[in-house]
Amino acid sequence: MTGITYEDFIDLDYEPADDELVCDFRVTPASDMDMESAGSRVASESSNGTWAELQVEGSITDLSATCFDIQGDRIRVAYPDALFEHGNMPQVLSCIAGNILGMKAVERIRLLDCDWPEPLTSSFPGPQYGTSVRSELLDAADRPITATVPKPKVGLSTDQHVQVAYEAWTGGIDLLKDDENLTDQSFNRYEDRLYQSLERRDEAEEETGERKSYLVNVTGTGDQMLERVQMAADAGCEFVMVDVVTAGWAAVQQVRELTEEEGLAIHAHRAMHAAFDRVPDHGVSMRALAQVARLCGVDHIHTGTADLGKLENEDTAGINEWLASDLHGLKDVLPMASGGLHPGLVPELVDRIGTNIGIQAGGGVHGHPDGTHAGAKALRQSIDAAVAGIDIEEYADTHPELRTALDKWGTETPR
Repeated sequence: MTGITYEDFIDLDYEPADDELVCDFRVTPASDMDMESAGSRVASESSNGTWAELQVEGSITDLSATCFDIQGDRIRVAYPDALFEHGNMPQVLSCIAGNILGMKAVERIRLLDCDWPEPLTSSFPGPQYGTSVRSELLDAADRPITATVPKPKVGLSTDQHVQVAYEAWTGGIDLLKDDENLTDQSFNRYEDRLYQSLERRDEAEEETGERKSYLVNVTGTGDQMLERVQMAADAGCEFVMVDVVTAGWAAVQQVRELTEEEGLAIHAHRAMHAAFDRVPDHGVSMRALAQVARLCGVDHIHTGTADLGKLENEDTAGINEWLASDLHGLKDVLPMASGGLHPGLVPELVDRIGTNIGIQAGGGVHGHPDGTHAGAKALRQSIDAAVAGIDIEEYADTHPELRTALDKWGTETPR
């Protein structure tokens, strides 16, 4: 008979094995707990422990996690590889971001970061394209790609949506984008929107000589999503969009399998992420969510605007750097900056996070005083100026659409 207690889950002299997943947590212990007690309970609850001392007959597979490092309010926990079902992201997250977020032993706990080992990493496909979409699917190898959501994001009829799309594409936008809550509503049906948008896309490509595409939102139930992905592929679309958090990572993995067969890229909208990452001392960081998205195989993901837009951001530059890092051979992910952007913010955005990004503007395109076409031109002009290193005010002297945008919005951040 062998007794298993919380003390068996902490060893501050432990050296993690190369194949172990190491997670970094910020912890505020409950009032009657110290950090070691809290750390041992995090490791226990997220692996094979329980609150009662166990008496186990015979040998069992050792799947105990180990809290091996405590620095201030940070702990690090190592998880044995055998604890995980390879290629199953819901199961992985049930371990490292599951019950521990609700334990009474901690007042607050936040999954900050993960160090993904090669065996577990290699069980996931990663992106099919990643940042190569800039040149493989679009004509934006030397600049940020551009995207826009027709505004208002819901309520436009299909005809209105498609007309806005055409004006944006011909003004210089690369990608039309559905927003997170537009799927297959009665006022703008998915199938009609898909086919009619792509017809106008073809016209815009012929007119501009540039490749254009559509981030069509396929989010739905599992079967619906796969049907919508297949419809997009059959229609000649190069991308699909998934609300990855609300749809769930199992659904993302299913979509990734089908897009591999059809050669489509996946754009990840992160709607609902703030339910996990906005409170700084609890939940799951956007950095960790972005890591999960990369393993599951998205090609773009929204990572914020480095505090320039209307939304709260968490270390946009650091997340983008991780998405571009080497990860046991997995491809990188293109970060998308969006949320309250307009032409006047582009130079500072590029200065903060570089050009290997996508820039998505909704109101900052369609709110232009001269309409969508001029707004698209102004956004593209601001990007061209930033990439060329030309002062945006100077560039606006010879580009009237940009001048009008700057006169309207200046370089102020909206709220």
